[in-house]
Amino acid sequence: MNLDYDDIQGTILRGYRVDRARHFVLSVVDPAGAQAFITSLITPSSGMPQITTAGRWTVKPTSFLNLGITARGMTVLGQPVSGFPASFTAGATAPSTAKKVGDVGASAPANWVDGLSDGGKVHLILSLWVAADRGELERASTILREAFAGSLDELAAQDATALPDNKVHFGYTDNISQPHVQGAPPTKHPRPDMQPVAPTGEFLLGYENQNSAVYSVTPAPLSTNSSFGVFRLLEQDVPGFESWLASSAPTAGLDVETLAAKVCGRWRNGVPLVLSADTPDPDPPLAPDKINDYTYLYPNDPTLDDTFGYHCPVGAHMRRANPRNEPVIGNDGSLHRIVRRAMPYGPPYDPEEGAGVTRGLVGWFINADISNQFEFLMSQWVNGSTFVRSVSGPNGANPVNNISGQDVILGVNDPSASSFTLSDPPVGTAKPVNQKLTGFGPFVTTRGGAYCYLPSITALRYICTPAAAPSAASQPA
Repeated sequence: MNLDYDDIQGTILRGYRVDRARHFVLSVVDPAGAQAFITSLITPSSGMPQITTAGRWTVKPTSFLNLGITARGMTVLGQPVSGFPASFTAGATAPSTAKKVGDVGASAPANWVDGLSDGGKVHLILSLWVAADRGELERASTILREAFAGSLDELAAQDATALPDNKVHFGYTDNISQPHVQGAPPTKHPRPDMQPVAPTGEFLLGYENQNSAVYSVTPAPLSTNSSFGVFRLLEQDVPGFESWLASSAPTAGLDVETLAAKVCGRWRNGVPLVLSADTPDPDPPLAPDKINDYTYLYPNDPTLDDTFGYHCPVGAHMRRANPRNEPVIGNDGSLHRIVRRAMPYGPPYDPEEGAGVTRGLVGWFINADISNQFEFLMSQWVNGSTFVRSVSGPNGANPVNNISGQDVILGVNDPSASSFTLSDPPVGTAKPVNQKLTGFGPFVTTRGGAYCYLPSITALRYICTPAAAPSAASQPA
């Protein structure tokens, strides 16, 4: 399939592999001025940093820029959203949305920071990534701020900085598994044999999706090559997580690192439990192009098959987020995928630090249908314990009995009801032994979010035509 890469925002199909990012949360105060600013970002002769597309480059740029627009932002810019999905028009701060994805309690939108709690004022998320040092980030930021001053109000700017060895604050190697989108630019590493290609229409409007249909919006110029992104600011309680691992490992009869691997589905160095259940350092070592080349069910090879979660627990984070070939609700475990473009924020964890240090993950979760992808994944797989289908096994083994509670890492997790199941295979004629760890609270708190439309370059030009801009006096209240 030949896609017009120059019409597609790059972050949808490319991972930039950079060290720093800054996400500007912006509110439109002058619609015509905002349109002129956006136009300058897609006009090379303007001298401004340009929206990065998925087009091929011969020399890697020093900075990358992408733009998301909320439903309210579209309205303020003169574009009705009656032809857009209900999930997008409701937005991240709607009570129905928050309940669905688990943004409740401390994670409720009323508690969000950086101006994100007021969805009516959040109009644009402008994301700047830099491959160079902080000086490049500040240089590009100054140019952007000077250009949008007077037209856009900066509610906040959230920075992110990559940790060494591509780690997240919980200590795990990240960005190992992303969907392989049909028609996307080729990557350095070939697609793992056991990972199916994701239909283009799961990540771009106007192309065939997993249901042999096409996601689209109206009017037509806003559709093909556009997508949707869920912007999230997720605070991580690293001291709490490490403390829970240390206190729970003896109860589970495991060492801390093994329990950390069971909770995630991978060892902290990225080696999956399915391929190395007993050690993070298998001998011979896994080749880099094989670390993601696995699945959970091997019907023809009982030595590799992990239907019942004896190697990788059925409720492990990675297994919930990407069940692969496992029978699950919502049809196929390889469906409902999302692209993640997120980086850590805050300082690296120091066990000797005092209280009050905040850190976490910030960035984009990209899909063509927020309801059927991001919201489905969060409500059915992350925050539910009934997403696997019944499969009968020896001595009454069944994966539905080998999972409990919500995702340990990402779930809401009320201490009075939280649960994580560790399963041991049957011995002789005995039934499988299941052990449940309970009493833990949430380790991730949502601190902000926004549902955004990621327009194609064609769509951005359409949005920024002068006729589309209402006067400031005619803006909706």
